[in-house]
Parts: sequence; structure tokens; C-alpha cells
Amino acid sequence: MTTVLIADDQPLQRMGVRMLIEGTPGLDAVGEAEHGAEAVRLAAQLRPDVVLMDIRMPGMDGIEATRRIIAAGGRTRVLIVTTFDLDEYAYEGLRAGASGFLLKDARPEELVAGIHAVATGDAVVAPRLTRRLLDAYAHQVLAPADAPTPEDHRLRTLSDREREVLVAIGQGWTNTEIAERLVLTESTVKKHVGRVLAKIGARDRIQAVITAYDAGLVKAKS
Repeated sequence: MTTVLIADDQPLQRMGVRMLIEGTPGLDAVGEAEHGAEAVRLAAQLRPDVVLMDIRMPGMDGIEATRRIIAAGGRTRVLIVTTFDLDEYAYEGLRAGASGFLLKDARPEELVAGIHAVATGDAVVAPRLTRRLLDAYAHQVLAPADAPTPEDHRLRTLSDREREVLVAIGQGWTNTEIAERLVLTESTVKKHVGRVLAKIGARDRIQAVITAYDAGLVKAKS
């Protein structure tokens, strides 16, 4: 059973999501939060598998709540829910440790699939959409493309092949595309991806993309 905490300041939104979750086998809505501080408190108390986190809430917003929930080091993963697919706040939420984001008008089956994906450690955002998001907003929070980037100590643990795979992840390539371009089998790529995530301490593929940008392996489009 996948447990879910719903964090949203809109009562009707929370009610609709709860009805969807309670009507879906394998999902259990264990609590609701009206603002970020309450989401942090309930996440610590209930230890849900997934928090559906709205961004814009009174007081502590969803970004800071996400940061605190992830910093607590528990098993809980956060799925950001936002109004726009290229919302700069969604990017900040990903940097805070969220495992992905969905639009508020996502179809019910998309929301359910997203919850299951995040609960099992996958990223909800498709690689190409992730790249578009980063390209659109990386310049707001990352160094300029021509600025020198200090060597990230985590990269020193990567083999040459693993470094290639991290660059490919940062460029938004799927496992199939990585396999084709690096002339590897998909099963080998999956193993490389798993090792890369473990070595750089990334919770999921989205966090690996952000690491690739921060380390200067991939530059934002101008």
C-alpha cells in the first residue's frame, strides 16, 4: 500500500485528490495539510511514501516544505504539483529535492501513475520535458554558461563511462537513446545509471540532471 499526504491550501482540490486516491486500489490518503509547515509536521508524524505538494501556499510555501522534508532524511518522496509546466517554482522544487512535478490539470490516471512512479524511486518528469524546464530557468539559478565551474568532488568517483552516462542524462536522453549513441545494451545502461545515481548521491534521474548542470557538464541554452 502506497501512503499519500496531500498538501494544498485549496479544500476542493484536496477533496478531489483524496477521492481519487481512496478510490484507487493500492493507494491510501493518510492526511491533508493546508500549508507548508503543516505538511512538514505531518510528514514527520505519518511518514507517508509520497507527499503531493502544492507550491503556492500561505506561510511556508511548498518549496521550503519540500526542502525540509527531504532534509529530514526519511523515506518520503515529494511530487510537486504546479499550475504551469514551465514554472520557475517547479524548478526550485526539484532543486529542493522533489522527485518530479505534475500539472494540476493532469488526468486522474496521470496523477495515479505519477504517485506510483515517485513511490518506487522513479522521476515523474519525462527526460525531454526536464531538459526544456532546465533550459528555460537554469540561467536564473545556475552560473552563466561561460563561467568557470569548480570540479564537483562527486564526479571523481565516476568512471569515464559513468561520466559519459551522466552527461547523457543531463542532456535529457532516454535510456534507449543512451544505448544507441554509446553502443550499449539498455540493460547495461540501466546498470550504469544506477551506479551513477548511487555515486553522486542523487535520489532519482531529475536530481542527476541538476547535478550535471551544477557541475558544468551540461550548459543551459542561451
